[in-house]
Amino acid sequence: MDPWIAPSILAADFSRLGEEVRSVLKAGADIIHFDVMDNHYVPNLSIGPLVLHSLRNAGIDDLVDVHLMVKPVDALVESFLAARANIISVHPEATEHLHRTLSLIRQGGAQAGIVFNPSTPIDILHEVIDCVDLVLIMSVNPGFGGQAFIESSLAKLTRARAIIDQADHDIRLQIDGGIKIDNIGRAGSAGADTFVAGSAIFGSDNYANTIAEMRAELKNVKS
Repeated sequence: MDPWIAPSILAADFSRLGEEVRSVLKAGADIIHFDVMDNHYVPNLSIGPLVLHSLRNAGIDDLVDVHLMVKPVDALVESFLAARANIISVHPEATEHLHRTLSLIRQGGAQAGIVFNPSTPIDILHEVIDCVDLVLIMSVNPGFGGQAFIESSLAKLTRARAIIDQADHDIRLQIDGGIKIDNIGRAGSAGADTFVAGSAIFGSDNYANTIAEMRAELKNVKS
């Protein structure tokens, strides 16, 4: 799969969010990443489906990837489906019935993702591999932006890639947490094809240059 760069709007300037999203898409982003936190499953509170509704109503029809760090999760799945999310990812710990939640996402017309925290065993993926379109490996503990990259996540990426390669349909492998120009290549080498970056992009002086440098690092991995 071609690599995707997914800027996380958690690091954007919310006073001009629509402009920020348009700017980063114009700069070469492939998909917009929503970090949704509930101050319950994770120790922070961020955004909800009304933000996505607002962006859609403003004419932003590009791909949106929603990472739900909430518990319980099913009601918000339905709300983000109504807001026209393209991909919705959930944590196994956040639902009593993971298969049912993943099916709810797909039945609502979106692609379904499963998220693995640094301490979540990757073996769970074997049980739902036929129900997912995206696997997200967290390279930080969820709840805050701007954290340092956890090096052991590279080994988990490699294990996830091996499982995905045995699957019978296309599944993206996403990495989220501390991704920057100087480590995106290593994440790509470990098997990731979709890269969430927040402060590394929105905190830079030039979004296009930063995304271009990230792509250059990934191109070096493939060559």
